[in-house]
Amino acid sequence: MTRLAIYGAGAFGAALAVAYATAGRHVTLWARSGAAEMAASREAPRLPGTRLPEAVRVTADPRIEADIALIAVPTQSLAAMLESTRPDAPCLVSCAKGIDMETGLGPTALIRRHAPQRRVAQLTGPSFAVDIAAGLPTALTLACAEDGTGAMLQEVLSTPGLRLYRTTDVIGAELGGALKNVVAIAAGAAIGAGLGDSARAAIIARGFAEMRRVASARGAQAETLTGLSGLGDLVLTCASEKSRNFRYGVALATGAEVDPGMTVEGVHTARRIAADPTLETPITDMVAALADGRLDFAAALDTLLARPLKPE
Repeated sequence: MTRLAIYGAGAFGAALAVAYATAGRHVTLWARSGAAEMAASREAPRLPGTRLPEAVRVTADPRIEADIALIAVPTQSLAAMLESTRPDAPCLVSCAKGIDMETGLGPTALIRRHAPQRRVAQLTGPSFAVDIAAGLPTALTLACAEDGTGAMLQEVLSTPGLRLYRTTDVIGAELGGALKNVVAIAAGAAIGAGLGDSARAAIIARGFAEMRRVASARGAQAETLTGLSGLGDLVLTCASEKSRNFRYGVALATGAEVDPGMTVEGVHTARRIAADPTLETPITDMVAALADGRLDFAAALDTLLARPLKPE
């Protein structure tokens, strides 16, 4: 039986542990803190109301014998986590969405930097942890430059409730998962400001065009963005209060307090993309300016609406 190690016991890591253990996989879940308590209570703090199956082994020891390691930590924590844990499974699968602020690299490039001899892939797409843990039907993208490895991972990591589609366009899949978070913040801000669903739809459509421009400029295949890891994830995160990035956008527009412990990868991605003067990214620029306090929402909206009229 294929042995799975899941590094990161946050909501997504815990949800994957539940899904794979329920499907009969051999699963070990690594938790940076609180492993003993989690093992005893069978409860994941970041996934309230979900019980870990008894088959899930929870440990604080990163030295896990596994065939595949799924790394479910935020992008901004990924490099430090890799340095401290050094997972040594032959296949390492990133579950992070974002761009590392320090290096500008995506998750798989960060993994390759720390583990150059490993086979590396990216798992991404439209998914909420609570849905995966509940066994609700979910479709994701499995991106791997080596198609043979991708096919093997697709077979092993698919379950009756979790259907994986594969691609060799790792850059496109990663950028789809990163850039949609930026648009979700903008969509949340529009809803928070009371601009309505029509404005949200406009932001989704123009944001998707912006995502494709950025991805193409960075070497991705534009058609990858029309799949689950781009358009699919964009629709999900722009339309649900379950999305942390969407909720953050609402808070930006309303002045509500944001949970300091909440991971909002879209902010980091927006800052990194907005810093590139060669890219035309008005929505991303607005999100970065809002997050940094350089513009309030009214001024940001005026800036967007004042852009020259042009063909779509």
